[in-house]
Amino acid sequence: MSAPQHAVTDQDIADCFEVMAELRPHLDRATFVPLVRSMEAEGFRLACIRNGDRVVAVAGYRISTNLFCGRNLYVDDLVTAETERSQGHGRTLLDSLRGIAREHGCRWLHLDSGVQRKRAHQFYLREGLELSSYHFREELQGAAITTAAG
Repeated sequence: MSAPQHAVTDQDIADCFEVMAELRPHLDRATFVPLVRSMEAEGFRLACIRNGDRVVAVAGYRISTNLFCGRNLYVDDLVTAETERSQGHGRTLLDSLRGIAREHGCRWLHLDSGVQRKRAHQFYLREGLELSSYHFREELQGAAITTAAG
């Protein structure tokens, strides 16, 4: 297992698609790189772990500041390939994200996890994260759906 690294080139980002699609099956391979590039303009970063030349775990995150928790690192996505789970990749990525958060003066690392993801919840609790809030949402009718810049 290699140390986590950032996906910098278009090829690096494309290499993350298969694993990310396990968590986000609605994603389209053809628009994945442009979508990530447009998100980077908003502060998004993509980190991954490789086993040889194959990506086995991916994390998407962003650093921001808001009124409710100050400077923080928010984990948009954290996923390990189904065939690679329980080998420490998730823990390694999470530890790396904690280090990045500290380096950037963040007081908090936080994330949301879908209510159906019971194994992920067990992992997060085992790793010391606490269940701290409910997340509410509403799909807005008539809102434009964008999948890439523009």
